[in-house]
Amino acid sequence: MTYLEKETQVQQQFAKLNHLLQENEVIIAYKEIAEKVFNHEGLKQLEEQIKTCQKQLVQYEHYGKYQAKEQVLAEIDQLQAQYENHPLVIAYRKRLIEANDLLQYVTNRIQHEVNQQIEQEGKGNDAAKD
Repeated sequence: MTYLEKETQVQQQFAKLNHLLQENEVIIAYKEIAEKVFNHEGLKQLEEQIKTCQKQLVQYEHYGKYQAKEQVLAEIDQLQAQYENHPLVIAYRKRLIEANDLLQYVTNRIQHEVNQQIEQEGKGNDAAKD
């Protein structure tokens, strides 16, 4: 089998694996919650408030307004806590961990199988030399 034939086979198998992953319930659940998080107006507003406060923080620090800086830091902490404790964000992080775990498992399995195949081919070449 030529290199190009092997490459085509690998690409076909990759496309098949990608399709299977896209249909996996863990990946589907992750995509659904991610879409909800990214389209949630309340979360977008919190993100904008945090960014605005961060810009104020930089300005206050630059101009030496340390008391105002401390107030903004407290506000940032409060806004970040609101964001991080939002039910959608919590659900999103849970689904993200699940999706990452699945992808890590698949990656490890592929790596293991490839390594085994390389070892077997190496042993076959060693035996042919003897």
